[in-house]
Amino acid sequence: MVETRVIPIGEHSFTVDVAGPANGAPVLLLHGFPQTRHMWRDQLDALGRRGYRAIAPDQRGYSAGARPADVEAYATGLLIADALALMDAFGAPRFHLVGHDWGGQIAWLIAAGHAERVRSISIFSRPHPAAFARALREDPLQAERSGHHRAFREGDAVARMRQAGLKPLRDALDRQGVPAAEVAIYMETLMQPGAIEGAMNWYRASGLVAEATAKIVAPTLYVWGRDDATVGAAAAALTEQYVTGSYRFEAIDGAGHFLIDQFPRRASDLIVEHLRDHA
Repeated sequence: MVETRVIPIGEHSFTVDVAGPANGAPVLLLHGFPQTRHMWRDQLDALGRRGYRAIAPDQRGYSAGARPADVEAYATGLLIADALALMDAFGAPRFHLVGHDWGGQIAWLIAAGHAERVRSISIFSRPHPAAFARALREDPLQAERSGHHRAFREGDAVARMRQAGLKPLRDALDRQGVPAAEVAIYMETLMQPGAIEGAMNWYRASGLVAEATAKIVAPTLYVWGRDDATVGAAAAALTEQYVTGSYRFEAIDGAGHFLIDQFPRRASDLIVEHLRDHA
């Protein structure tokens, strides 16, 4: 059974789906753009049934109670602080960490800067920040794939997205194989007042190339889809160089950037295997 809660963190409140026993090993699942906590529906069930305490929040900009208007309110440090404070609220000084896309970026940074709190990480699609930055410098194709990072920081980008009824996002999800029913759920959230503005502020508040990030000592699973339109093979391959702990890389044939929606059972199995190997 999945329970939905609203958890106050400072001046904001976050909508969170929780599954599994209260005394289970905690697992924090961080969604990316333009998805929501709904993307983890299969993983919540799989982890909860196996005795883990699975915790999947709508992050800043996505939760109705956490949509500040200022771009500066989406600085990376604040996004990291949200995740850590949420796990404090659940009484979890150490936890397993799972992330996709922007949620993967935050997961990498937590594992690098707060290693004492992380038991393991499982990352989908998003390469290590240093690998991503290097690929942007060295691989012209990666720069093309990441063009939306620049586009979203244009002065009228948010207004144009709202005016278009989020059609560019709908089309991108459709091209990458996300089922129409799931696209509708994600877009329903982002059409709410302040939501797409907050979600795009993640891009507007960050630099295109991340600051230097420490290598990862936690046991790491990195999963990448061979048909990913956003992350190329060079960035995916480079990620291994920035992990000093145990490392497992899985490349999934036929999977795009939103591989968890495409292959939910495969994603769940990989996460469960990784957690069992690093209990």
